[in-house]
Amino acid sequence: MKVLLSIKPEFAERIFEGTKGFEFRRTIFKNKNIQTIVVYASSPVQKVIGEFEIEEILKDDLTKLWNKTKHKAGIDKSFFFKYFEGKEEGFAIKIKNAKRYQDALCLKKDFNAHPPQSFLYI
Repeated sequence: MKVLLSIKPEFAERIFEGTKGFEFRRTIFKNKNIQTIVVYASSPVQKVIGEFEIEEILKDDLTKLWNKTKHKAGIDKSFFFKYFEGKEEGFAIKIKNAKRYQDALCLKKDFNAHPPQSFLYI
């Protein structure tokens, strides 16, 4: 099963360049059978540009989560803590086998969907 995630274009690029090894989330999908994340690069790109497999999902308090992921976070420490502001715990999806699509897909035309706030089961 797959989930579509909205990711800011700059972070999506880092995933496919290999410099971002974790995708951080304030909440996570409940379905434990999700194996693949489909990446929707949000505005201004607004296209589905690739996908990656989930190696594992980490859940921890923020300091521990940062210490476990900072080597491949793809973001700096201040951005990390600002993103999780108001939360005690966070999630980090460890990225495996990221592959960019040769041709980007249209969310509406190819998936009959609208951009999700967080995620969308597909």
